[in-house]
Amino acid sequence: MLEYLPPLNDHNLPYPDTIHPIVVHFVIAMVLFAVVCDAIGYFTRNPRLYEVSWWNLFFATISIFIAIIFGQIEAGLAEPYSSVEATLNLHTIIGWSLSGIIAAITGWRYVLRVRDPKTLPVSFLGAGLLLTVIVLFQVYLGDLLVWVYGLHTVPVVEALREASLK
Repeated sequence: MLEYLPPLNDHNLPYPDTIHPIVVHFVIAMVLFAVVCDAIGYFTRNPRLYEVSWWNLFFATISIFIAIIFGQIEAGLAEPYSSVEATLNLHTIIGWSLSGIIAAITGWRYVLRVRDPKTLPVSFLGAGLLLTVIVLFQVYLGDLLVWVYGLHTVPVVEALREASLK
């Protein structure tokens, strides 16, 4: 059965490069832009920015599940060594949690939009600020996985392959 799977490349992936970071950067940008649009719309009393925020949250909610699917696949193929496991596990838990948090905030935003598309309560802005903090922490963990631990980088993959041959 395994012979039908594509061979893994020098990044330890069956496709040319990691897809999770590509998709997740869209999620990050859309969430942060939605929060910024809500804040600017609130303080300038410009309800048109609320519509921009809504659509960014809507597409971020869909995109985060795509990012999680590829993140799970790529984490499974990463062959994490012992010093990276705690960070990878925390990144995974927060990623799944963020999918629920973003979906809940998007649902809340939808209810607010249906009730009155021209106003936004301060409590929603606070939730957006909390969401921003969680997203930025998740970005930090993802940066650690790539830039410190080197998951799916050629030198680390080669070192792991050589260690498994010995």
